Amino acid sequence: MMAVLTAIFWFALAISPLVFFHELGHYAMGRVFGVKADAFSIGFGKPIAKWMDKRGTEWRLGWLPLGGYVKFAGDMNAASQPDPNAVHDPASLHTKPVWQRALIVAAGPLTNFLLAMIMLAGLFSAFGEPRILADVGGFAPHSSAQAAGMKVGDRITAIDGSRIDDFEDLAMIVQIKAGQTLPITVERGGKSLLLMVTPVAETVKDLTGAETRVGRIGVAPAKVDYIRPSVTELPAAAGRFTVNAVKSMATTLWQIVSGQRSADELGGPVKVAAASNAIASYGWVSFLYFMVMLSINLGFINLLPIPMLDGGHLALFAAEAVRGKPVTERVQELAFRSGLALLLAFTVFVTVNDLAGLGLFRRLAGLIG
Repeated sequence: MMAVLTAIFWFALAISPLVFFHELGHYAMGRVFGVKADAFSIGFGKPIAKWMDKRGTEWRLGWLPLGGYVKFAGDMNAASQPDPNAVHDPASLHTKPVWQRALIVAAGPLTNFLLAMIMLAGLFSAFGEPRILADVGGFAPHSSAQAAGMKVGDRITAIDGSRIDDFEDLAMIVQIKAGQTLPITVERGGKSLLLMVTPVAETVKDLTGAETRVGRIGVAPAKVDYIRPSVTELPAAAGRFTVNAVKSMATTLWQIVSGQRSADELGGPVKVAAASNAIASYGWVSFLYFMVMLSINLGFINLLPIPMLDGGHLALFAAEAVRGKPVTERVQELAFRSGLALLLAFTVFVTVNDLAGLGLFRRLAGLIG
């Protein structure tokens, strides 16, 4: 029980500030355009604390720290479904021009990206920006790369036609290509060489103990450089890290959707809580980097064009901009219902995934047996 409470504590500490700033982005942009906020909640469920400000916004702290919302004037619910009875309220979100509504909705995810960049700038300024070039520094036992002729000191520049800049690029390609022979280009002594390497499937565990199978070629980086950017270079460095993280998330999602990777790799709140607890043991710097990745992930996920998420609202606004009028109430209702069903199904799926990955079902089977 103490381990569970500790995990919940670190999860709440990691996710609550990110949700707060996400919703604050919506709230602040709404204020810019004169939209009244009826409620601002961090967490769901019955409020454990609440107060009213002078603008008539009720601020709430819910007991379940799994998200949050801003309920604007004109919203029928926390999912921002339009209230047909508020069509003439000038302070309503839904009476504003479509471009203003789009900016209000987009402000949440963009705030998460901005927050991640600010945190990264601070970390890079204090500790330096980690750069792991794709220079081979050593080999694992039975390395397929070494067996194919790769040597210490080689710089990997391309795999299967894709450019490689660092070890993250290398891992993203290799881990889904187990058993497939790949053409790998390396630089050695000023010359380019082409090697044919077959990644070997390995079962690995993440910080939570969940297992997954990935492809490995058995190479280690020569070194990790920590380069401290100047003040003027910090925005570009933080932006570069954020963009690369988004690309990595988009690539991973596409690989799962297209069947190149197992959906078992998807994680939900349980896995995030377990990871929060595990990473906290490495110290505050590691925990802050974890929060950076969570913030980027929160921004990315919310921009997906799924009803109930910010990206779903933006998709409806895009349709409205093209049509010159809002989509029908029937279409909106279907979108919200399907979005809710999809999110509930996804939540159940990733929760089962999390519990299976943590070995809960194996332990229950052992107890029953």
